[in-house]
Amino acid sequence: MNNRPPIRPEYQRDLAPVEAFTLAEPLPLITRLFNQAWLRKSLLLLLLIGIWEVAARWQNNDLMFPSFWQTFTALHQDMVSGELPRRAWLSVSLLLKGYLLGTLLALLISALAISTRIGRDLLSTLTAMFNPLPAIALLPLALLWFGLGNASLVFVIVHSVMWPMALNTWSGFLGVSDTLKMAGRNYGLTGWRYVLWILIPAALPAILSGLKIGWAFAWRTLIAAELVFGASSGSGGLGWYIFQNRNEMYTDRVFAGLITVTVIGLLVESLVFSTLEKLTVKRWGMQS
Repeated sequence: MNNRPPIRPEYQRDLAPVEAFTLAEPLPLITRLFNQAWLRKSLLLLLLIGIWEVAARWQNNDLMFPSFWQTFTALHQDMVSGELPRRAWLSVSLLLKGYLLGTLLALLISALAISTRIGRDLLSTLTAMFNPLPAIALLPLALLWFGLGNASLVFVIVHSVMWPMALNTWSGFLGVSDTLKMAGRNYGLTGWRYVLWILIPAALPAILSGLKIGWAFAWRTLIAAELVFGASSGSGGLGWYIFQNRNEMYTDRVFAGLITVTVIGLLVESLVFSTLEKLTVKRWGMQS
């Protein structure tokens, strides 16, 4: 008895010829320009500048609310003289020290939490205690412990970075698939090698999110701390620049300092973190 399935006969189907067609007309120039995100953002920025200038002229009080042109003039003068670049470099260099130290500590405590039960209890307890605590509130203690020096500012920056970074890293470690974890165990990876080669690459999107949140917290904390610390020490970065010009009633320079703080934050976000995401998580298909 033959149990083979019947063989289907072969046949050839002729396809109908493609009818003539015309390409769709290109989009209008205005529509194509409007689809450019950089152009839309630039127009919004120009609109805000226009509103600023009109509001300042209507207020007609340079001491309370200087115009955009006055602020731009003060910004240009202090950039040319080197005052603002020097202050900005002092702030950024100090921020990097605390930021890197806080990031390393966050990675260490997160790795300890994913490895041991004691570490997990320690992380949950410390984050519940210290994450809601504003870093600037620790500045009086930092000044008492470390004195009038950069160590006090580094201390509050580490506090502002460490806890949100640890929470995001821990959340990313928990989201790693069991398949990757078992693959790492099968290759004999344990301890720090397991964390370094399996957990950190798999949790990279969450870690990058923690890095961005930590940067924002650290930048705000540093400027706020310099407003107090600079008044005590007589020197400092952008925060002290703002505080000093406020005392001397140079409101246009206060606005220039605020613009510098904002521009540095935007540059770090758009250049550093966006480039890092493109080179890692987006390139590897971990994020759309």
